Amino acid sequence: MTLHSAIAAVTDRIEQRSAASRRAYLDDIAATRQALVAGPARHRLACSNLAHGFAACPADDKRRLLGAAALNLGIVTTYNDMLSAHRPYERYPELMRAEAARLGAVAEVAGGAPAMCDGVTQGRTGMELSLFSRDVIAMSTGVALAHDMFDATLMLGICDKIVPGLVIGALAFGHLPTVFVPSGPMPSGITNAEKNAVRQAYAAGKASDADLLAAEAGAYHAPGTCTFYGTANTNQMLLEIMGLMLPGSAFVAPDTPLRDALTRAAVERAVAIAGFGDTAQPIGPMLDARAFVNGIVGLCATGGSTNLTIHLIAMARAAGLSINWDDFAAVSAVVPLLVRAYPNGKADVNGFRDAGGVPFLVRELRRAGLLHDDVRTILGAGLAPYEQTPTLDAAGRLVFAATPAESADETVVRPFARPFQATGGLNLLTGNIGRAVIKSSAVALEHQTVEAPARVFASQEAFLAAFKAGLDEDFVAVVRFQGPRANGMPELHKLTPPLGLLQDRGRHVALVTDGRMSGASGKVPAAIHVTPEAAAGGAIARIRDGDRIRLDVATGRLDVLVPADEWAARPPVTADLAANGRGGGRNLFTALRRAVGSAEDGATTLAGPMVLEDGR
Repeated sequence: MTLHSAIAAVTDRIEQRSAASRRAYLDDIAATRQALVAGPARHRLACSNLAHGFAACPADDKRRLLGAAALNLGIVTTYNDMLSAHRPYERYPELMRAEAARLGAVAEVAGGAPAMCDGVTQGRTGMELSLFSRDVIAMSTGVALAHDMFDATLMLGICDKIVPGLVIGALAFGHLPTVFVPSGPMPSGITNAEKNAVRQAYAAGKASDADLLAAEAGAYHAPGTCTFYGTANTNQMLLEIMGLMLPGSAFVAPDTPLRDALTRAAVERAVAIAGFGDTAQPIGPMLDARAFVNGIVGLCATGGSTNLTIHLIAMARAAGLSINWDDFAAVSAVVPLLVRAYPNGKADVNGFRDAGGVPFLVRELRRAGLLHDDVRTILGAGLAPYEQTPTLDAAGRLVFAATPAESADETVVRPFARPFQATGGLNLLTGNIGRAVIKSSAVALEHQTVEAPARVFASQEAFLAAFKAGLDEDFVAVVRFQGPRANGMPELHKLTPPLGLLQDRGRHVALVTDGRMSGASGKVPAAIHVTPEAAAGGAIARIRDGDRIRLDVATGRLDVLVPADEWAARPPVTADLAANGRGGGRNLFTALRRAVGSAEDGATTLAGPMVLEDGR
């Protein structure tokens, strides 16, 4: 299999621009691992330190930890009862401790990290904490792993900011082997089409609160991830295609015998790659430029969440790598769309799984030369094992079988030879407004070019008020001061039903915002993550009501059609953002809003500008 030249070129550019920072990162890991060759770090702890570290362990575990050969696995969990995807994690530590003991090892919960639900906080002040929670999770992971007690780690996390936060935290301890352990999606409820029909009817005043709640409760109804292909499920696909968890494990249902078998197997794998000898697989060297490019390929091939155009950049920075939106655009231009799962199609992730899932996707992309096959994973060298699907044999033992050669449903998953479209449907837009991302795979071709007057709003609440007051015309909604510096860059999903309703009425509408729409970006063209943001003086702050805006996916342009001299002379509007620091815990994040970088820099607060080979 020959690697596609465009994929090779993107990878080369990342490696070249990141050479100095990646080398420094790997040097730090090598120094740490060299110090541990003689044995576990805990054996260099003072007696009092070690006694504290295993004080609460059962007697058998204490004996193991005092020995030279026993491995200690640190579990970082983001379990809570409220977050449906994380509810199944309550019983994982007990299962993992038992499996570790069976293998002669020890497993301890090293610490917990917060996990908030964006579905609960949509449209609320809590959503303004959501993006920053990723960096808090990374720091919490660092606290958990700071005790020098562990030989490998097991990460329990799934949803939007949680997986990126855990990855960033794990990369700060890049000398440790790390295995991610998912819990899987909830059973399918009412279809996404039915749910959205009720949402649009509600926006039009044709459905009641009771109707809307019944629809929402019918969609989100059980433990497990939400079943649409949003950020949580995109995260799981990424972890699988980047080799951080077991093959085919992303979308196995929670609380089933197969899921429990995969959880035990994850512990077994962590034991196999733990420590500091030749068989160890530390996460830092494993997650190199090739692995991240594989993740971008998977994102484009599945029409995944636009949130990952922020999170992958932040995760890569933690590994000493610099990725930008040009890299995403270059990959998307050559990677075909092979999956249609809502919001890109009608099926949910259970349908994606049943049609072949990630193993089918890996096989098609790998054999087409669109994935780096010379990567390291938790299973060793190469991606061939990730073409297999887990199942239980007649005796209930976990086995990995060849994935069927044909898709079980080509309306959901297609082979490389018959893609849904020739490109990945994730586009970079540039122009005199700035740089933005659009998820075009969810937008019908006839809606991928919009030219209309601007209607400018400072919040989604202001837009909703205008809609309720009768806004019904062709326009481009400009919702600004929603970037990371302004208010933490919340998701703006409350805009989708009214904009979708207007589009269905035949109106030419689009959205331009420095906020996020993320994994549920849908049928309305939305230029999101506009950078520079309005709060940083970005050009989006110069737009006035009535300015004609042209959004064109085909040309990759996002422009205000104002004479150049007038545009250059027009000062940006400013806004009083003081209220964004009051109420709902937002005052706790004031320092983060001041320190955060741009969306294209990963909207991170955890590191300053990287030192790159070209001096940028």
